[in-house]
Amino acid sequence: MLSVVDRFGVVVLVTLLAGIPLGAALAYGLGRHRARSGWPVWWAKRSAIVEVGIVLGTAPWVWMIMTPTDGRSGVQLTPFQDLAGVLSDRDAVVQLGGNLLVFAALGALLPVRFRLGPPPVVVLVVALVAASLSATLEALQLLLSLGRITSVDDVIVNASGAALASLVSIRWWRRPTA
Repeated sequence: MLSVVDRFGVVVLVTLLAGIPLGAALAYGLGRHRARSGWPVWWAKRSAIVEVGIVLGTAPWVWMIMTPTDGRSGVQLTPFQDLAGVLSDRDAVVQLGGNLLVFAALGALLPVRFRLGPPPVVVLVVALVAASLSATLEALQLLLSLGRITSVDDVIVNASGAALASLVSIRWWRRPTA
């Protein structure tokens, strides 16, 4: 069986060597375009950085979880049953940590891009968006027979990671209205 580094090293390399430089160039160009189109300069730059950050921070994780494996496909719909097995596994940190990070960029940056309301509403909206996206990816893993277990626990942990990330970024998105 391939190690995590062997399986996902390409994703990390592509992200570091191509994704980040291209993302920076895209954010810069998009920010300039918006500023020239009449957007306030501060918002043109900030929104461009945030949008690119959401994509760049989420796409590599999605690439990893949608990569086929030689494992067996299956469905685990009982909440926390799959998690209990992961926590007893030696790869628990990688499995749990990875699932917490899948939608962390989305959770941290979505409230910056869109005014979603007071903190409790923001956390709920972010969790629901992340849960919807995660459930979609889990269903695709099953439908595409990628050799992965489709688990409700992955949806729970992905959504939790996004919600926690939204709380971590609260100082950036919770600004007093002028």
